[in-house]
Amino acid sequence: MDMSVVLPEECISKTISFTCARDACRFSAVSPVFKSAADSDAVWEKFLPSDHREIISCSASPSLLTTNLSKKDLYLHLCHNPIIINNGTMSFSIEKESGKKCFMVGARGLSIIWGDTSSYWNWPSLPESRFSEVAELNYVWWFDVKGKIDTKILSPKTTYAAYLVFKLAESTYGFRTRPVKLGVYLEGIDNGERCNVYLDPPRNTPTLSQNRGDGWMEIEMGEFFNENGDEGTLICSLFDFDGMSTKRGIIIEGIELRPKNGK
Repeated sequence: MDMSVVLPEECISKTISFTCARDACRFSAVSPVFKSAADSDAVWEKFLPSDHREIISCSASPSLLTTNLSKKDLYLHLCHNPIIINNGTMSFSIEKESGKKCFMVGARGLSIIWGDTSSYWNWPSLPESRFSEVAELNYVWWFDVKGKIDTKILSPKTTYAAYLVFKLAESTYGFRTRPVKLGVYLEGIDNGERCNVYLDPPRNTPTLSQNRGDGWMEIEMGEFFNENGDEGTLICSLFDFDGMSTKRGIIIEGIELRPKNGK
């Protein structure tokens, strides 16, 4: 039976709004009536995060709220074009299939030991970065970088993975001979779980980093299940306190949190 003959478009839209963005796109291919219903603002408003207006209004792109973008176009724009928030220290986007929130804490929003000492770290601008500055390591004996994010701004009932977003300069030292320790935990509740990772793996050693396709590499630091958003502050940490060898040459864009496997 053709439901478009029996049900009015408003009912079809209401039904589709209980699905997801991927299913809505599939429904739009059923018939002209289904396409109109599936592309409606009523449907895509449901797929957008409930606080998207507040986030956009406080971002570097508030005009997105005053343009003639449909809700579907706004959804797709936020999937492919992260917007800058928190005075340039963080970016916000949404995961395409689920509509769940993604955030990247930019280098300027990270806690980097000796980060304000020019002999240890530089802060260049790179065209491939979404942020105005990135952190480039000159050299340090102790390597310690932390990102913090309040769990209340993350999507609830969601498993998030944290990723270090970085690249290696032409002259890199210390990341091949020693691993760094990566960990993700709640502030004040450090579970002590760490993984040792070579950011510049020795020959014949499998690399865990992946090319993002945007000029950067990423490596997973750990994961966290955000139950209701009231867990506290999430800490994403990487460090090496060897103190016997120097490191140099890593360029950090930030630490990104996004739903694990899009869920």
